[in-house]
Amino acid sequence: MSGFETIALLGIFVVLPIIIVALVARAKTNATNKRAEIALAAIEKNTDVNLGEFFNKMNPPRRSIKERLLNKLLCGCIFTFFGVCIYIALLVYNIFDGHFDRNMFIGLSFAAVPSLGVGLAFLINYYVGRRVLKQEMEAEAKN
Repeated sequence: MSGFETIALLGIFVVLPIIIVALVARAKTNATNKRAEIALAAIEKNTDVNLGEFFNKMNPPRRSIKERLLNKLLCGCIFTFFGVCIYIALLVYNIFDGHFDRNMFIGLSFAAVPSLGVGLAFLINYYVGRRVLKQEMEAEAKN
């Protein structure tokens, strides 16, 4: 492996995730600072503002437990379907080609196995979360 390939791999797998996390954290910090500035301006003007109600209106609405669980189900289905489709495509290719290509199987497994793992983890999380959070979802539906 040449030096350029090593640097490229480090950039993709080390530096890029760090930059993404830093940008997300910075955006959240900026949003929090803007809310604080608006609240301080309202307090300085001595307006009769109920801060609890004010902050509730400023914060984006939270998704319900059911919506979050359904999002996990969707992600689980997508990832699992992607992994299964890779293996089905590999099977169809090998049937029409007439012989089993081991290198292609190994190469595509590097994409299929993590996808299947993530998909199954999301599906397990959905089913366990649905069972554990059943009472909270019922209480949230009543409100």
